[in-house]
Amino acid sequence: MLKKYKPYIISLLFTFGIALLSNLLMGDSAEIYNNITKPPFAPPSVAFGIVWPILYVLMAIAAGLIYTSKCDTAQCEADKNTAIRLYIIQLIVNAIWPLLFFRFELFVFSFIWIAILWVMICKMVVQFYKINKTAAYLIIPYLLWVTFAGYLNLMIAALN
Repeated sequence: MLKKYKPYIISLLFTFGIALLSNLLMGDSAEIYNNITKPPFAPPSVAFGIVWPILYVLMAIAAGLIYTSKCDTAQCEADKNTAIRLYIIQLIVNAIWPLLFFRFELFVFSFIWIAILWVMICKMVVQFYKINKTAAYLIIPYLLWVTFAGYLNLMIAALN
């Protein structure tokens, strides 16, 4: 029975491992966030600690679904490999964003970075959809949150 869940456990560990590494490197993000001028609709810093773990779980489950999806054609296998690569790359891009924003306070550059991340997530949703529709749908909350984070980032760049 554990064998059935092994890909999901590995996906969760990998996803949270990347997130933890990013978190350790970014410094005191709550202090920086609390001390900058924020736009309307900016949530309190505590919201990020609630939302991100939920999103990481959804992302990891989606990646596990892709990995365990059965393919009966070479094209499906190629799509699956592309989807897993996209997942890993966008996860790394995601992990770099807080360093740019919080650690180095490069608000304009971090907006460009998050825009690149947003495009990557859109591509990932399309790629996931080809293989497993449920996996694609599980990524939608992440896409919406990154869209909101992009708004916050842009407005913070303008206000600071």
